[in-house]
Order: sequence, then C-alpha cells, then structure tokens
Amino acid sequence: MSRTTLTMAEPASAVACCAPIATAGLTDDEAQATARLFKALADPARVRILNLLATQAAPVCGCDLEEPLGLAQSTVSFHLKKLWDAGLLDRQKRGVWAYWSLNHEAALRLSGVLRFEGKERS
Repeated sequence: MSRTTLTMAEPASAVACCAPIATAGLTDDEAQATARLFKALADPARVRILNLLATQAAPVCGCDLEEPLGLAQSTVSFHLKKLWDAGLLDRQKRGVWAYWSLNHEAALRLSGVLRFEGKERS
C-alpha cells in the first residue's frame, strides 16, 4: 500500500496569537487569529484527531489514525495538515512516516481562549 508523505514547513503560530475572548478590546488581528484557530477545529474529524492524540502517551503514526477515524489515508493527512498549520500538533519524522502528538503548549493556550474567570456574565 502506497502512503503519501506530507511535506510541510514549520507550523504557523496561530495559537500563540489568540487572546482570550473575555479580553477587553480584542483587536482585529487577534479576532482573525482566533477565528483561524476555530476554523481548524470546525470539523468533527479534526476534533476526534485531537482527542485521539490527547489520550496517547506517545506520538502516533498518521497511518494508525485511519482505522479509528474510519477515513482514508489522504483524508487523515489533509486533516493533520490543517491542525499542524494551526499550530495544534507536533510532528516527528521517522523514516518516511510522520508521528503526531498534541502540542501541549498550544493546548494550554487554547484552553485559555475561552476562559471567562473573573468576568461578570448576565
């Protein structure tokens, strides 16, 4: 079985740019960066990929995501690239294979985007 190898530059730091939603005076740039992040997460397959990777102790080969997701290799690669571009994943090359893991720094920043502590709500 032939597998496509992803060729990618370094990921964008979209997650690094996102300000918490409850921040007063969110700039246009911050709003656009946050929207790009949410766009990367706006697909159930990508959310499932994050879930699968977040529950693993070690990086996972992209080829091992096909069966649990019920998706073709090319579709899994497409979604991995979207998450990588958003800065949510780390990638290790091992020969011709790519092993993926959740970028924990990005996950911490992501959790802060929707933080509303200390803010009054009506």
